[in-house]
Amino acid sequence: MHVRRTLSKHYRRATQERQEFRGGCCPAMPPGQSCAFPVGCHLMTEISFAGLLIVGVVAFLAPLLAGLVPRVSIPSVALEVSAGIVLGPFGFGIVQPDEAIHVMATLGLAFLLFLAGMEIELEQLRGRLLWFAAAGWMVSFVLALGATFTLHALGVIINPLLIAIMLSATALGLIVPVLKDAGESHSFFGQLVIAGASIAEFSPIVLVSLFFSAQGSSLTTKLVLFAGLATLILLVAVILSAGSKSRRVSNAMLSLQDTSAQIRVRGSMLLLLGATVAASDFRVDAILGAFLAGVVLSVVDRDLDEQYGHFRAKLDAVGHGALVPVFWVTTGLNFNVGALTESHTTLLRVPLFLLLLLLVRGLPSLVYRPLLGGWKVIAAAMLQATSLTFIAVTTVIGRQLDQLTEANASALLASGLLSVLLFPALGLAALKR
Repeated sequence: MHVRRTLSKHYRRATQERQEFRGGCCPAMPPGQSCAFPVGCHLMTEISFAGLLIVGVVAFLAPLLAGLVPRVSIPSVALEVSAGIVLGPFGFGIVQPDEAIHVMATLGLAFLLFLAGMEIELEQLRGRLLWFAAAGWMVSFVLALGATFTLHALGVIINPLLIAIMLSATALGLIVPVLKDAGESHSFFGQLVIAGASIAEFSPIVLVSLFFSAQGSSLTTKLVLFAGLATLILLVAVILSAGSKSRRVSNAMLSLQDTSAQIRVRGSMLLLLGATVAASDFRVDAILGAFLAGVVLSVVDRDLDEQYGHFRAKLDAVGHGALVPVFWVTTGLNFNVGALTESHTTLLRVPLFLLLLLLVRGLPSLVYRPLLGGWKVIAAAMLQATSLTFIAVTTVIGRQLDQLTEANASALLASGLLSVLLFPALGLAALKR
């Protein structure tokens, strides 16, 4: 209790100073006088790192606790979000999502999408795999549109297109480790599921960027700007590919990659920041820029681990070791439990959205029936119905644009969390039959 009172007091003081600064009053100046150096004034504003410290403790303990109980298959992501809910302002109120946490969470989101983009293996998306995966996602999207327009007619949701896009997504970054641990990532079954999940992650991100960007442009303008961004990123990919074939450049990169320079990691960070800034300049959502940066890097450096000294492991260490967990805990901190439990009908939306996730992404797995056996079709359905990353990102966008109520945002996030807890385990069980 003493820690909670101390943190709450510290947070209120920091919040008051930020509000005064934004109102034009510097906390270092007497009331009524403005500061002549607003940038310096901002630097003098006190920022608390106490909340970020607690978030770091949660990020450390979550995977450790999951590893101590190997028989209970609980993803650390689920524990991080759940801990954020318990500790956040809608739980015990121990941690408030302040400026330091928001900055780290934003970086974590960018890196999460960057790593998700690196999971896309374009060379695998061809032939029968591409056709069946694309057909499955298109069926998913049609089913999602039918379900969400029905919910819109009943007055349950505001924007049916936004919810349809959310329901049609799959968490590629969450199911790839599951397939790797099961030894299925390189099997035909695993490649088919990964191909379907790749399309179900890439397509929703593009659709959200086109239809629900914070930039108020027409769809035609957005298509033109998106084409311009894609062309620019493709040009960068060509330049990077050509540069990697230069013996002089390649030797220099090899000599610096394992030194304190960590040149390839720095180059990846530069690519991520450049693509994000370019996306903003092209008036396209930054999430698309971060995702495309990962896709570009996966194309340019295909054999990362074999050629470049565990390069992918280094990026995973930066992302999943430092930044991404802050995003997941912050997602829990912002989870509005009160909006979800204000009525029985609101609470029932959690199983409703969970069922829709299973139907929208699971039912189209029947398209794979000519290629897979019965139990493997069920396993593919469960794995492809796992979705949390895109839901967490899109609920924020929907709330900012007033296209999503607080209750529905919380219900969608809760259903995504349950899908991570239930569906991969059920999919692996079906796969072992």
